[in-house]
This record gives sequence, structure tokens and C-alpha cells, in this order.
Amino acid sequence: MANQSNMPLSILCITAYHKGEAFMQAAKSEGCTVYLLTSEQLRDAAWPHESLDEIFYAQDLDGIKGNWNMADVTKGLAWVLRSRKVDRIVCLDDFDVEKGAALREHFRIAGMGQTTGRYFRDKLAMRMKAQEANIPVPAFTALFHDADINAYLEKTQGPWLIKPRGEASATGIRKAHTNAAVWSILNQLGDERHEFLMEQFRTGDVYHADTLTLDKKMIFCRVSQYLNTPMEVAHAGGIFRTATIPLNTDLDNELHVLTQRVMTAFGLLYGAAHTEFIKDPLTGAYFFVETAARVGGAHIAEMVEAASGINLWGEWARMEIAMARKQKYRLPKVQEDHAGILVSLCRVAQPDMSLFNDKEVVWRLDLEHHIGMVVRSTTQPRILELLEDYAGRVLTDFHASAPVPEKSTH
Repeated sequence: MANQSNMPLSILCITAYHKGEAFMQAAKSEGCTVYLLTSEQLRDAAWPHESLDEIFYAQDLDGIKGNWNMADVTKGLAWVLRSRKVDRIVCLDDFDVEKGAALREHFRIAGMGQTTGRYFRDKLAMRMKAQEANIPVPAFTALFHDADINAYLEKTQGPWLIKPRGEASATGIRKAHTNAAVWSILNQLGDERHEFLMEQFRTGDVYHADTLTLDKKMIFCRVSQYLNTPMEVAHAGGIFRTATIPLNTDLDNELHVLTQRVMTAFGLLYGAAHTEFIKDPLTGAYFFVETAARVGGAHIAEMVEAASGINLWGEWARMEIAMARKQKYRLPKVQEDHAGILVSLCRVAQPDMSLFNDKEVVWRLDLEHHIGMVVRSTTQPRILELLEDYAGRVLTDFHASAPVPEKSTH
């Protein structure tokens, strides 16, 4: 029998968005053959070609990134597999989770299948699974049956959020304050109504836990608080900011426990995840918002690495490889610093980042018409001070806003 610890390993990365370069680089550094399946529109993106053995492009239907004909993708991968081996399929973005799960099941490749994948992608499935596991969630309802919707409206207080089941972040979310407004929105949705859910709008502080799980147990978790929630940023044109919370506090410990409960209930065997909660300002109770089996977006990974020394993309790759080779995975030593990130649309193409020159700035965003930075310190108050100062300066001198799309551009 071949020594599995030295076996050549081939990984197919799937993403309809330009991200995950650190995953590909880490996989290549571990001796893997690395393939990438991405959108035709991203043919000219700055992929790490030195870490990729081959790139395959899927045609984007109606010009929408990630809107692929999966029957064609399946046939295409079947043709690829005639001459190439694929041992693992890794989905790098929310929009790819279902694609990857379907391909794994069809080609009998190890990893998350469609049932588990649904819990990390379908917001209705998430809430039903969380409720089944006695994890608190805002009162919600499916939008299949008119009588059930009316009963829900009778027993809950507005406002309510009508959310797409399969979109990411705040895309497509609509808010209604009256029963009439709810039905107006549902009637506008027409035949697409079943693709949405409705839940009670909750105010409060919003937290996110960015984690690595191995053998169903979280081996790394860093909790942060959104200073401007994704919904505020998307709908009010604000500036995205989040910062790590103090370690080993009651808040930190409680959210560690709750995040582990989510991972256990949803059946994540191993890998990265990004999970969000909201804290009720009156009762102090935590409510589960959503989770995703991937690294957090908006460059949260860079913030987490600044605070902890853990590169979520790279460690996810090494974990994936260790599992395939039946090796033991060891998490590197974790630092206990604090970090925060600020990201904003920018009205100039190339903002002057030298204006933000405090010694705590450890990373700067290099993307046209965006401005952003990560700051690191040994104390959280210094992080919050810098983010507040920078937000005021960015708002005055650089900030631009754009309306949130009703549907994803993926």
C-alpha cells in the first residue's frame, strides 16, 4: 500500500470571485497539484499563476459571474477527469458551496455533500437546523404557504426582513414595517417568493466568529464585533469596520461556546467557517444570524491574521491536505494581539494611503476606488481609537457609496 503521507494530491479550487490566492499558494507549497475553476469574466484577474497548474473557465450565463450551467460544468469536469486526477474540491466563496457539493457527490469525491452544504448556504435551512438544535434565532417563517405567513405576522411584531435564501451579505434584503408592506413585497417577488424567507428584525451588536474546525471540534476561534454592520454599510452607504473583542472575557467565552454548538449542529467535519450573531440590547441574549463554510469576506482574514498570526486561508489549505493524506494537522502558535479593519468605497481611483501612517497600520488595501487598512495593537482601546479617527477622515476626504444590488452580480 502506498505511503499516503507522501501521496501526490490534486486540489480543484472553485470560485466565482477573485479571492483565495493564499489558499492556492499554500496548497502549492505543500506539493499539491492545484487547479482552479472560475468564471470566464475573471480570465484576466491577477490569479497566482505560479501556484496554479491549470485554470478552467465556466461560461457565465446572462453575463452574471457564477451563474453557470451546472450540467455543462459537470460534463466539463468529467472530461478533465479522464486525464487528470482530482482528490479534493474546495469552494472558496459562498456562491460556490452548492456547486462544489454537487460535484463531490456526482464524482464521489470526499468532502461536504449537498445535505450539509445546504446548512451553510441556504438561510432557511440554517434557521431550521439551528432551531432544531435549540440555538436561538429571530422568529422566522418560510414563504411557501399564505396561511402560515399570515399566522406568523399575527404572532410577531414588525419590522420584518425579507431575505433571499441564497444570497450573501446584505444583498437583496428588504425591510417591511406593516403587514400590507410585507404582502406588497411578496407580490412583487411573484414566482420567486419561495426563494426567500422572512424574519423579525432585531437590533443590537453584531459579532462574527472566524474559525477553523478539525474532527468536528473548533481548534481556532477569533471573535470580532462589527462597528458598522454589513446591512448598515450596504443600505446606508457606510464604512465597513470590525475589530476583535477582548480575549477570555465572558462575551468571548459565550460566543466560543455558541459557535461550537452551531458547528456541531450543522455537521462541519473540518475547515474554515464564518458565523454571525446578534446580541439583544435588552435581554443580553444572543441570536444566530448565519454561517458560511468559508473564510470571512471583506478582508477579515487579513485582520484575523494580524491579531492572531493565523492565516485562515493557508491553514485551511494545510488542513485539507492533511485530511487527504491522513496526516496529523497542527495549528501554529496563536498570538493574542488585537486588530481591526476599515474598508470603504473611494471617490478617487488611487487614494493616498500614506496619510494613514500610524505604526499600528500593518496592511493596506490595493484596489481601485477602494480605501482600507488593518491596524494591530496589544490593546483593543487603541484599535477602536484608530478606527474611529480613520473613519472620520475617510468619510470626509475619500468615501463614496453605491446602492446595494437587489440580486448578486455573481
